[in-house]
Amino acid sequence: TGAAWASGGNLNTKRKQIGGCGTQTAGLAFGGRLGPDGERTESEEYNGASWAEGNNLGTGRRGHGGLGTQTAGLAFGGYSTGYVNVSEEYNGTSWTEGNNLNTARGGGVVGIGIQTAGVAVGGYTGTAHSGLTEHYDGTSWTNSNTLGTNRSSGTGAGILTAGLYATGSDGTSPLADPEVEEYNGTSWSEVNNVNQSSKEGAGFGLQTSAITCAGRHDLDGSAFLVTSEIYDGTSWVTSASLANARG
Repeated sequence: TGAAWASGGNLNTKRKQIGGCGTQTAGLAFGGRLGPDGERTESEEYNGASWAEGNNLGTGRRGHGGLGTQTAGLAFGGYSTGYVNVSEEYNGTSWTEGNNLNTARGGGVVGIGIQTAGVAVGGYTGTAHSGLTEHYDGTSWTNSNTLGTNRSSGTGAGILTAGLYATGSDGTSPLADPEVEEYNGTSWSEVNNVNQSSKEGAGFGLQTSAITCAGRHDLDGSAFLVTSEIYDGTSWVTSASLANARG
């Protein structure tokens, strides 16, 4: 492959299990966890070169979902003092609380789409790995058809009517899941698997031009990955490796 990864500017506050949305030149990172300090509220904007701190989330959380753009973002679910269903909208300056998810969940619940046509899918409810799918119309959440395989900590890409969910963990095996499913706005259907199973990675792009990268392979955290794969709407091919293994 001719693709390559290059270093960008560092976040101002290091943390894990962050929510994110936007594009490479207009990105947004929010929430997460920093060691014993617990769940964070920090929100940072990226301009393609460096990060600048903006106004904080109302509810500190980790393992939450994110979707939308830098000027119209959405944070939902996650873990705070427990698993939460709280949603917040970002307008490019500040966060305001919106209507809640129908089912509280975290564990890397995946977000797909934009603020007025978004999807929350998968995650962990505190008792089970979930295949639940909910649509957001800019005001409220409604339930839709579930994933074929219940999973948490997967990766996502696409839009409401052409979404993608890849990898993750179904909780039945110490190994991560290689399964991939496409969404047509109503139901999910299984398609070709990724080559490297993983969970807790990152995903972005469109259903016909997506990337999934990084993550880890097993439950004990000893196998963080540098791999990335590209999807063309039919099959996955291995692409350039990241410089740093991470999950």
